[in-house]
Amino acid sequence: MRSLHDAPARHREHAYGGDPTLDSARLALTYRTLIADGVPESVFEIGFGTGALLRRFLDGGASVAGADPDQLELAVDGRVAREGSLHACGIENVTPDALPAGAVDMAYGIHVLEHVVDPALTLQRTRDLLRPGGSAHFLTPAGDWAGLGLVKDGWWMLEDPTHIRFFTAKSLSTMARDAGFDSVEIRRPVLDSLVHGAASTVRAVRPTDRPRGVLAQRSTMALAALGLPGTLAARAAVPRLRPTLHLVARVAS
Repeated sequence: MRSLHDAPARHREHAYGGDPTLDSARLALTYRTLIADGVPESVFEIGFGTGALLRRFLDGGASVAGADPDQLELAVDGRVAREGSLHACGIENVTPDALPAGAVDMAYGIHVLEHVVDPALTLQRTRDLLRPGGSAHFLTPAGDWAGLGLVKDGWWMLEDPTHIRFFTAKSLSTMARDAGFDSVEIRRPVLDSLVHGAASTVRAVRPTDRPRGVLAQRSTMALAALGLPGTLAARAAVPRLRPTLHLVARVAS
């Protein structure tokens, strides 16, 4: 578990340090990934942020719910706030009477597990929420990313002050099985965090404080755009150069 006192790694001032255009593109890609087997009737998002992904499910006809302690301090989509069952806390603090066991078809968390204090409990509560045949999806930074030895504490994932722990494919799958999931798979998506390499490189080569984060610099975005073809080719050839783990865990029917 990371301590900012012992491992500051030039963290930015706020949890959010992204780019709206990139966020929109990631949202579209993530939604496509989650509905690959069809739009579920009900979903629960752990760490819903602005509710943008829940809004897509809502527009697609699903009932939506979620839990979020509001680390990002951003406004929630109006329709999601009105029609969803939202809880202003972590999933581990949602009471059973507010959300009974076996209540949803799909639960997911997009870059959430690295933020939570007790990820094992988060996975256990997620497992409890799912109906028979339900699935859980979690995207989280790959702690076994092949480039870590080069960028060291320049790693972009250390810039977020609320990133407190990271996982390898083995530790993540082990934790999911221990939580009671019947089927566990770890994928490494090619298209997630496309600016990851450029952001990490800039932080490693120019180690300086950036209160707003490295993506606030246009030069970082330009470097990411110029290097995109090479990034995609390298990720296709070497899966461990993909900086994100995608946990797919299912409950037996």
